[in-house]
Amino acid sequence: MTAAGSVSFGLALQNFTPHPREPSFADLATYARRAETLGFDSLWAWDHILLGARKPFPFLESLSTLAALAAITERVHLGTGVLVLPLRNPVVLAKVTSSVDRISGGRLILGLAGGWYEREFEAVGVPFAQRGRVFERNLEVLIRFWTEDAVSGQADGMSFSNAVMLPKPASRPRPRVLVGGYVDRVLRRAGALGDGWLAYFYTADSFRRSWAKVRTFAEEAGRDPDGLHNLSQLVICVDDSFERADRRARAFMDAYFDTPPWSEATQDHAIRGTAEQCAEQLAEHLDAGVRHVALVPADYASEQVEAVASDVLPKLGAGVGG
Repeated sequence: MTAAGSVSFGLALQNFTPHPREPSFADLATYARRAETLGFDSLWAWDHILLGARKPFPFLESLSTLAALAAITERVHLGTGVLVLPLRNPVVLAKVTSSVDRISGGRLILGLAGGWYEREFEAVGVPFAQRGRVFERNLEVLIRFWTEDAVSGQADGMSFSNAVMLPKPASRPRPRVLVGGYVDRVLRRAGALGDGWLAYFYTADSFRRSWAKVRTFAEEAGRDPDGLHNLSQLVICVDDSFERADRRARAFMDAYFDTPPWSEATQDHAIRGTAEQCAEQLAEHLDAGVRHVALVPADYASEQVEAVASDVLPKLGAGVGG
């Protein structure tokens, strides 16, 4: 069994639900406080402005949710998994994220991606076909406003003349940025432009292959791959048998999540079974190089959170559930 070592374990937040249900901040607050009490390291909000038409998904906006949770927690890191960067004006985003990072005392981690839901882009007025270029432009502007005393220059119609934004983030030198996505051009951004990579529903073998690519792209960009971070989002379901847990995990994923057919994301990634089986499956991901895990408990059920903390993670030597 692989020991957890320096691996961090967090939980995904139920800040979206399938219609007609709606997310409850009161429930999120209870969940977040309990996660912190149990010793989890981080909490991760999903992000969309709009999602779904015939089958809509009501969303509490990610950064608003994290700001509210920052006020009622003290230690856990607060992350977006992942924020759709091209949909945000980067100057406004720099102000909002700096504020959230200040409110939280430097606990913000920003997972970012280019997006995939075209109707969202149409509604916001951002060209969907140009989202990769807009992502890179927005990331550059965001980091400049986080780190530079005064920003000057132009970027696609935005003009900065000794633009000063204060206060800066509490994190030093700035909040960590993880780039999420599947294809090689996105993995190249993670290695060359970000602080690392965020994976969604990957098996251990798929993660190992893609993480090796990210490290190679970092080296090609003249960066030290050992300085990169990573995070893997994994559904987990603990039950009396593998078969029961598998059925419950798949029903949960069917209701909440997609796995793009052109990616290596798959429902088969899910950690499920008895506590011992779950620990063994998680160990495979740690052996593949995962260093931060965002667990998505089946149905976001409190009994799942408790079982993970008390029965699964201690088998890995993790300091959760104390």
